[in-house]
Amino acid sequence: MTDTLSPAVFIDRDGTIIEDRDYCSNPVDVKILPGVAEALVYLKSKGFKLIIITNQSGIGRCLFTTEQYRAVEAEVLRQLRESFIDATYFCPHVPDQSCSCRKPAPGMVAEAARDHGIDLSSSFLVGDKESDVECGRNAGVRTVRVKTGLQSDTTGSKADWIAADLPAAAEIILSASAKTARTSLVQRPVGSRSLQANANSRSNG
Repeated sequence: MTDTLSPAVFIDRDGTIIEDRDYCSNPVDVKILPGVAEALVYLKSKGFKLIIITNQSGIGRCLFTTEQYRAVEAEVLRQLRESFIDATYFCPHVPDQSCSCRKPAPGMVAEAARDHGIDLSSSFLVGDKESDVECGRNAGVRTVRVKTGLQSDTTGSKADWIAADLPAAAEIILSASAKTARTSLVQRPVGSRSLQANANSRSNG
């Protein structure tokens, strides 16, 4: 067993992965947004764990049951080829309930990090609402807000980046990760040269 932590992308569901139907409770209404499946496969191929986190207050409002939510979730995963989604977390509570899981609270992100060995400092959250952005900031991950949901006006958003959609967000994430990796590579040889210089000094002393 390894103690190595993995980077992850946390993804909102309604308005980010699927069209936001406002309390979607029927699998027939599930429509994956263009390019999403391909973007997620690409992120997975680059070593990211993929975690869906979604507020589902329709359960708490008695608009649909947990079983109906599960049926919609199953259809989302079927259309996404579920084998590359590592986990899905949902909050059933209404906004005025006191809970640690409903976004913008970071509870679902923190739980997923514990369950799946995730390095939050190397991770990202993508969503279509400012509550997604706040959740990511509260959890200590970088954030991308997309414009594919019902709240497409991103003026004043505190997201690290704004993207047209999830495929564009994936490109931003990969670019940011590559930049971080290059920075690490640039810094590492400096330490190596210092160690070698110290070794030479000791051998010549």
